[in-house]
Amino acid sequence: MPARTELRELAHDLVAASYLEGDFVLRSGKRSRYYFDKYLFETKPAILRQVGRHLAELVLPGTQRLAAPELGAVLLGGAVSLELELPLVLVRKEAKEYGTSRALEGELLPGDRVTLIEDVLTTGGEAIKAAAKLREAGAELLGLIAVLDREEGAAEALRQAGIAFSPLFRKSDLPLPSA
Repeated sequence: MPARTELRELAHDLVAASYLEGDFVLRSGKRSRYYFDKYLFETKPAILRQVGRHLAELVLPGTQRLAAPELGAVLLGGAVSLELELPLVLVRKEAKEYGTSRALEGELLPGDRVTLIEDVLTTGGEAIKAAAKLREAGAELLGLIAVLDREEGAAEALRQAGIAFSPLFRKSDLPLPSA
């Protein structure tokens, strides 16, 4: 099946699985009349497998490790890690207060070239924080890939932060119900 047809079908499956209408407060604090519930598509093996395969195609050349912020992108990171057989680093929102007290889980060596994986981006604020943690640990951040850019400022914020950004889909690419 041609990749374009496969992506069109995946876009339909993502919308069918995770697009919700209502009154939602997003992580950014913005209110929205629609929401993409990432857990509704990430927890469906057939969709997760396809998303992982297509995200793997966006991983930047020279990547030595993948990174995924908790909790939303961990399954995506795992799917891409398995697809490419690249090690995965998990980025915690905050360092845990027990055990190793790390903000990053998994092995990350200074100078490692990393592609960061995200789920759904609105403003990009949390992705920028995750990128900063990787850079502070000595990683060379090659860029960020994501399942969906809601087209509400994330691309510009990432550009201003010096982070190359490639979404699998933009909101305008999706077959959304008429408003």
